[in-house]
This record gives sequence, C-alpha cells and structure tokens, in this order.
Amino acid sequence: MKKIVLLLALTLLTATLSFSQDNTAYRESFRKMMIANGSEQTFKVVIDQMITSYKTQRPEVKQVIWDGLAESFHKLGINELLDLLLPVYQKHLSLEDIKNMTAFYDTPTGKRFAEQTPAITQESMQAGQVWGQKIGEEFAKKLAEKGN
Repeated sequence: MKKIVLLLALTLLTATLSFSQDNTAYRESFRKMMIANGSEQTFKVVIDQMITSYKTQRPEVKQVIWDGLAESFHKLGINELLDLLLPVYQKHLSLEDIKNMTAFYDTPTGKRFAEQTPAITQESMQAGQVWGQKIGEEFAKKLAEKGN
C-alpha cells in the first residue's frame, strides 16, 4: 500500500513539474509573440492614455508620481494582462502555433502587419459600425414591412 501511495505521489509530482515546465515555455513563447506582434506596445499606449486621462482629472498630482505609476503599470499591468490572456490562448493554440506566429511576425511582412494592425483595427471598427447601422436599419425596415 505504501508503495502504491508513493508511486502515485511521484507520478503526480512528475506530472506537475512537467506541466509547470510546459506552462513556462508556453508563457515565454506567448510573451515573445505579444512583443513581436506589437500587442505589448499597444498595451503600453493604452496605459499611457489612461494616465493622461487621469492627469486631467487630477492636475494637483506631481509629474514624478505619474511617471512612477506609468513605469509600475507598464511592468505589472502588462504582466497581469498576459496572465489573464495566457489561458485563453492555451485553450485555442498550441505552443507550436505560438512559435510559428512569432516566426511570422519576425518576417518583413509580419513586422509590417504588426505596425499596421492598430490603423487596420481602427478603420475596420469604423467600417463595422457603418455596416452594423445599415443592417440595423434594414432589419427595422423588414420588421415594419411585416407589420411588427
């Protein structure tokens, strides 16, 4: 009985250590991908925009305080966000997928795509709003035609 318990404990420990190593490798690769695709820089811009917004609300706060907050949130905030995003990516993409995506972002085309993604996203959102409004109007029109 002791041998069985010991064997189970060793198996569990080995599996846990293996998962931890896999998780560490995934996290490191995930972070590299987020840097390569420009997401980490985008997160920093969002944090800076938030600080700028707070500065207008709290003009009495000294610049040195804002600088310290920016530095702190650039490090801690991004790490926390990566920790929240990591399980989502792990659920849908393998470590190999993440590495392949990073390799793509390291190519000239990938770098250009990463640089242009914020503009593409903004313009796509605007186009989506126009499309959504048009569809909504057509939907309301069809409902009215059917007497509802």
